[in-house]
Order: sequence, then structure tokens, then C-alpha cells
Amino acid sequence: MKAFLFILLLAATPSWAAGSIVPKLDIGKGGQCVEDPQWMRKNHMHLLIRQRDETVRKGIRDGKYSLKNCIECHASLRDDSVIGRDDSFCQGCHRYEAVKIDCFECHSGKRKSAWAQSK
Repeated sequence: MKAFLFILLLAATPSWAAGSIVPKLDIGKGGQCVEDPQWMRKNHMHLLIRQRDETVRKGIRDGKYSLKNCIECHASLRDDSVIGRDDSFCQGCHRYEAVKIDCFECHSGKRKSAWAQSK
């Protein structure tokens, strides 16, 4: 039973967390992340869910871990988006890991500052 659980845990571990080759992504501006990149790879979804709950339930729209802040930093400098191409920051990694990304069914994947410039 323990061996089965270990294999299940290993299968559920993202390949980049296990030390294999990571996809080449367009990281946008990049720079200093709000947390260590390895830690963010493992925990970003928990942070986004917690931030979502803070926003929806308590009306708190500012936050270190907001989706808006992630997009502002990581949207491509070519098209101001984190989705739309195989090397886009969010879409590229989720495709590589075979994980469905549904944030952008409701939220824009474009940098807000790009919206202001286009109008």
C-alpha cells in the first residue's frame, strides 16, 4: 500500500518539480518574483484560490498574489498576454503539464497597461 501511495504521489508531482527539463516560456518582464520560483511552481494555485476567496468573500482586491499582478509581470512583451501561444507563461506550462487552465474563461490574460494603451 505504501508503495502504491508513493507511486501515486510521484505521478502527481509536476515533472519540473521532480527535476526534469522545464518548458521554455516567455516570462515577460520577469525579475524578482513575490516568492521563490520553485515554491511558486508548486503553490501558485493555492495562492490564487486564497486570493480569489479574499476578493469574492471579503471584497479585498489588492494583494501580493493577485492574478492581475501575475499577469502584469509575466505577460509577454510581444503580445501583452500570458495565453495564446505555446510559449506563453501560463498556457505553456499548463500545456506541458497537461493541466486544464480555466482562469481565462472569465479573466483576461492580457496586461491591463496594454488595454489602456490600445484605447
